[in-house]
Amino acid sequence: MSEFTQEKVDKLADLLLIGLTPEENQMLFEEFAIIDANINKINEIENIEKVTPMTHALDDFVCELREDVVEESIPIEDALRNCDDVDDREVSVIKVVG
Repeated sequence: MSEFTQEKVDKLADLLLIGLTPEENQMLFEEFAIIDANINKINEIENIEKVTPMTHALDDFVCELREDVVEESIPIEDALRNCDDVDDREVSVIKVVG
């Protein structure tokens, strides 16, 4: 992989349609340099290509799902008694998205 340059960071920012100030460009350039150095350290490990990739951090991880059991619940009228604004059998809430 080619080395990161500030021009490359600018080009990537343009492709992503995000504008960067010179300070942001420098910050990203420095972060990419750290990431690149860490990747190079990993690549220095002998026979790393022979290691089997992991799919999970715990080799013996077993996901056990509980059985789906229908249980008795409270009547909807009792649940709606705690609400400030009710429309028929629905809770009215303030609009939070434009």
